[in-house]
Amino acid sequence: QVRMVESGGGPVQAGGSLRLSCAASRIIFSTYILGWFRQAPGKAREFVAAINWSGGNPAYADSVKGRFTISKDNAENTVYLQMNSLKPEDTAVYYCAAKDPMSSGTSYDPPQSYHYWGQGTQVTVSS
Repeated sequence: QVRMVESGGGPVQAGGSLRLSCAASRIIFSTYILGWFRQAPGKAREFVAAINWSGGNPAYADSVKGRFTISKDNAENTVYLQMNSLKPEDTAVYYCAAKDPMSSGTSYDPPQSYHYWGQGTQVTVSS
């Protein structure tokens, strides 16, 4: 059974940091593209960051570039999103997701191309 479980969200003040974690099933972790998306109230789900199956070619949305870092730990089957210099506009539910590049291509966006999703974790940044 495919499993993706996020953790690490919570409240934080502007300028602070959080690290989100997503534990994934081994088959997902080793062969799929892994991404982070977020959805704020009343807005569409948007791409945040992604990384390929080998841990290479990280990509970021312009809004988070230079502040967020995506990485993966092969030993722990976990993908991380380190978020620094957080802003109130980063407030959203954050989701990790996985897509099979063999069937859906190697593009990191759109979210509809991803096959598996975690349950989401809330990040709230106060000013």
